[in-house]
Amino acid sequence: MCRVLKVSKSGYYQWLNRKPSARELERQKRRRRIQHYFNHFKRRAGSRPITAALREEGHKWSSKTVERCMKAMGLKSIVARKYKATTNANHSLPVHDNTLNQDFNVSAPNKVWVTDITYIATREGWLYLASVMDLFSRKIVGWSLGSRMTRELVIDALDQAYERRKPEPGLIHHSDRGSQYASTDYQEKLKQYKMIGSMSRKGNCYDNACIESFHSTLKKELVYQTTFHTRAQAIEALNSYIAFDYNRLRLHSSLGYKSAHRFEQLYDQKSAV
Repeated sequence: MCRVLKVSKSGYYQWLNRKPSARELERQKRRRRIQHYFNHFKRRAGSRPITAALREEGHKWSSKTVERCMKAMGLKSIVARKYKATTNANHSLPVHDNTLNQDFNVSAPNKVWVTDITYIATREGWLYLASVMDLFSRKIVGWSLGSRMTRELVIDALDQAYERRKPEPGLIHHSDRGSQYASTDYQEKLKQYKMIGSMSRKGNCYDNACIESFHSTLKKELVYQTTFHTRAQAIEALNSYIAFDYNRLRLHSSLGYKSAHRFEQLYDQKSAV
């Protein structure tokens, strides 16, 4: 082989036994840590959240460097797809003014909740998810899954959220104008919990952008990557994704690349001082 490559035997063995340079060792270390976090975030994170996680470890690698490494390693986060709204605003029920008015910056937990419904395909038929998000931390504080898109579905999600969080009176509750949220039963719940109703303007998706973004992320990171043969299989996967992957694991750029759970922990620590 040395004769074919036209190199000396001593030169070949010197090359074979040489130790990696400091630069190469650093490159190997960087790749190992990037691969670790790519797997840790279940192939759902791009270069920026991975960079943020690496900086938490004390590494100073830039997002451009991480991006180049990921490209060289063939690591690509899952790509989003678009989805359409599900609720029907063509009804004669009373609706609230848009009290929230796209003010998505909230200073504390349990001040503003946003809600919405989305759908998930299974081999058994559609499964519907009603979600309640605390706008402060983007944490999903209540959710309900069912085979029908009814007012009972959204009431169950609201009840769960209230039991978990026990908010003080005056919380702003924002939804779209769907008949489920405008129903008499749902509005009675808001009165019972002493919440202030707010609804998006008709046909304006930006008024409820944060919860719609969550449903889009859920579709991108879980639903479009999985074939659900039964509703029961989908329910199990969705419960796990919301409770752990989204609330505790996923890093949010709007939270300084912290998880919703960690963001609330830091708030509680500051409030206790």
